[in-house]
Amino acid sequence: MNRNLVKGLQLAWELPEFRDGVRHLIDLDEVAVLLAALSVPDHDHEVERGLLSLLRSGLDTVEIREAVLLLLEQDEVRRPLVAAMVEPLADRPGQAAAIAAAAEDPAVRREVRAVLDSAKVRELIWQAVDNQVSDDRVGLIRRAAVLFVRHRSVRRLVWAVRRHGVLRELRRKP
Repeated sequence: MNRNLVKGLQLAWELPEFRDGVRHLIDLDEVAVLLAALSVPDHDHEVERGLLSLLRSGLDTVEIREAVLLLLEQDEVRRPLVAAMVEPLADRPGQAAAIAAAAEDPAVRREVRAVLDSAKVRELIWQAVDNQVSDDRVGLIRRAAVLFVRHRSVRRLVWAVRRHGVLRELRRKP
C-alpha cells in the first residue's frame, strides 16, 4: 500500500471530526469487503457500482460529507493523500503537477465544498457517474453539460481547476 496514503489516512483518523463523521458510515465491514474486491485486478463492474453506491449514500450524509471535506481542507492530511494520488501518474508528470497544484489552491477547495454542499448538484453528478459506469457516453455528456450550464458552483470549480491545467492534462493521451 502507498505510504503517503497510509500516512494521510492515519493523520485523518487522529482528527476527532473525521472519526465522528466516519462513524456514521453504513457498515465499515462492507467498505472493507468492497475495497478488497477492488484491489483484485479483474474485478467486475458490480463491485464498482457497490462502492459508488456506498460513496453516494455517504456523501448525502452531512457528517460524512464534512469528514471527507476535512481530508481536503487539513494541510497535514491533504498533502500525503495528494502525493498518494499522483504517485501512479509518474509517467504523466504534467497531469500529476496540475492535480497537486489544484489540490493546494484554496479557491479549488472552496468550490469543491460548494459543489458537494448542493443536493441538486450531487444528484446530477451521480447521474453522470451512473451514465459513465454504464458506458452511456451521450448521457454522460448531457449530464455534464447540464451541470455546467445550470450550476454556478460547478462552473467556478471547472474554471478553478482549469487555471491549474488539470483539464488540459486530462485531455492528453498517456
